[in-house]
Amino acid sequence: MSKKILTVLSEWGFWGEELIGPLDAFDAAQYEVTFVTPKGRRPVPIAASIDPNFIDPALGRTVTTREMAQRVRQLDQSGRLNNPRNLSEWVPEYPYWSEPNYLRALETYYRSLNDIRGDLAQYDLILIIGGSGPMIDVVNNSRVHGLVLNFYQMDKPIAAICYGVTTLAFARDINDRRSIIRGKHITGHTKEDDYKDGTSFANTNFNMGVVPYPLEYILRDATGGVEFYHGNLGKPTSVIVDYPFITGRTTSDAYLTGQQIVEVLEHGLRRYGW
Repeated sequence: MSKKILTVLSEWGFWGEELIGPLDAFDAAQYEVTFVTPKGRRPVPIAASIDPNFIDPALGRTVTTREMAQRVRQLDQSGRLNNPRNLSEWVPEYPYWSEPNYLRALETYYRSLNDIRGDLAQYDLILIIGGSGPMIDVVNNSRVHGLVLNFYQMDKPIAAICYGVTTLAFARDINDRRSIIRGKHITGHTKEDDYKDGTSFANTNFNMGVVPYPLEYILRDATGGVEFYHGNLGKPTSVIVDYPFITGRTTSDAYLTGQQIVEVLEHGLRRYGW
């Protein structure tokens, strides 16, 4: 039977190639892909990821070829991203302590979270795509954490690229508040990759400016040891597999991330890149 992939996308803009790379690998393997967004709105790529003239300030060069920009535009216009699953109608949100009958609300939350496991069982892997958008509506979204924690508890692979990797650092059981990537080998943006200005989002002229958090520091702290974070600064690619996690550092790692996901699903790969 064909594998099924659940792919989380931000409604504030994803980086085009970070979706195209894995999607090409999934299509070649004839996997079925389901897209999900926080409120069920159609995801769109951020402008920089479809601009072949955009100069990445951290790298000092262009990062999107004309061919890739065209591929992303074609995907955006294809209708394939229409009608994603609505996360807010599917996965429960962790209740506030201030809610009336908090204990009952918490019991309902855990019961509902457990109830969706039967639905999630059909998927073989969850993938979180990066870009600037996830900083707003994905990485600290308790509903996304609910998805990730369910996959983790079912011992199913969990993949993320670029700023999507932050989600793994923040996905924690509220009782012990310990990151699920504690003691796991992970890659992600280095401090040198972070923008000092120009952090923008889809469908808006708003420029956040400096990236709101240094992903490298978050991953170092979440994994709990200097030996677990692999920035691979200066190396052309950085993809780490430490099962159940598959992480890609940035845009240039999108295709290799997709390839390693297929290796995990088809050949049981458990370790790569460290």
